[in-house]
Amino acid sequence: MTDPISRRNFLASSALAAGAMAAGTGTGPAVGASPRRRRPGPNEQVVLGFIGTGGMGRGLINRFKDFDDVRIAAVCDVYEPHALEAVSVSGASPEVYSDFRRVLDREDIDAVVVATPDHWHAIPTILACQAGKDVYCEKPLAWSIGEGARVADASEKYRRVTQMGNLIHATDNYHRIAEIVQSGCLGKISKARVWMVRSADDDLGNPPDGTPPAGADYTMWLGPAPERPFNPNRFTFRWRYFWDYGGGYLSDFVCHLVDPVLWGMKTTAPETIVASGGRFVLEDNGETPDTMEVVWGFPGWQLVWSQQTDAPHGFRGRSAGIEFVGTKGTLHGHYNDYVILPNPGEEVIEPEPFLPRSQGHHREFIDKIKSRELCSCNFRYGHELSALGHMGNIALKTGSALKWDAKAGRFSNSDEANTHLFRPEYRAPWTLPEV
Repeated sequence: MTDPISRRNFLASSALAAGAMAAGTGTGPAVGASPRRRRPGPNEQVVLGFIGTGGMGRGLINRFKDFDDVRIAAVCDVYEPHALEAVSVSGASPEVYSDFRRVLDREDIDAVVVATPDHWHAIPTILACQAGKDVYCEKPLAWSIGEGARVADASEKYRRVTQMGNLIHATDNYHRIAEIVQSGCLGKISKARVWMVRSADDDLGNPPDGTPPAGADYTMWLGPAPERPFNPNRFTFRWRYFWDYGGGYLSDFVCHLVDPVLWGMKTTAPETIVASGGRFVLEDNGETPDTMEVVWGFPGWQLVWSQQTDAPHGFRGRSAGIEFVGTKGTLHGHYNDYVILPNPGEEVIEPEPFLPRSQGHHREFIDKIKSRELCSCNFRYGHELSALGHMGNIALKTGSALKWDAKAGRFSNSDEANTHLFRPEYRAPWTLPEV
């Protein structure tokens, strides 16, 4: 049964949002809003607000609500059923909003959890940093390379504690893979490969355009993205297969699969990127590739992404995985395991553990809010990881072999590629905040 108090708050929030849009008040918090001055101490509760409460948002509520030192004070979504489901999942009585700016206005909220579609990551996250909130943001960090860089800059300028939602990073298995690669026991690494296969069941079909469902503020959902007719495949979970809102499988999974590669190889950015692929198998109205190869060139080694659909075998008997090819041996693994294959005549001796283990990805965020220390997947690292996916998609869109200038944060050989660093136009009244 719908909670009438929660529904009343949602409708009131919607009215405020409509008024703000009509008045052209832009993207910032309300006049007079100020950040909470005192941070929670070691024995105090951390007060959270959730922005975006679809499936991922509600999953995060389930994670954080179990901590005794966390209080969920606000939930926000532009789709009323999601917002009200979040109240039920929270096991508490949070205030309900449809405009994220009202959450940022709250002086009692210490941190926000952003679990919106990708095209809505950057604006709320930057404004949250400017409002003095710490931020947990789902992966990928932002919709584009330029947005991600600005998000990372904001987190550092405003000295916020941040964590990108890359929870596999916290596992012992990923720590172990990174230790093995860093130790050099595999010899010189010349190639790393990550891969995934998808099912033909991912076909979205071709539903006609129609009317947004009851309780959906579709204009607010579109936000900075271009005006489009409502189509059910562009809404809720399936938005990720349309360029306006996400970057397909590559943007979705690069943060998980490439994480131990950047970590193990102690690197941040490639020098070259080439890609090919397309939507070759699925016959639906989706836009992002279902088949794709990307090669990132680093000094002395390369990283390959391989993606296929309706061909379940993958590599090494794994439908998804990670592989490091060394002069002494090859390691292949996935989220929960790894296997080492020594080269003929070689012995691979694994190192003793040396990387500090995590207390858990979500627990780490809460603890670091109190200690004011960097999280392991802070936004600078999150940007470096997310940018690899964006680079691959840009190489595919331009059909060019690209060169990346990490210091300048631009492609050095393609003006066309640089037009993809930011969204060409942010739909009024939304703009990307300056930092």
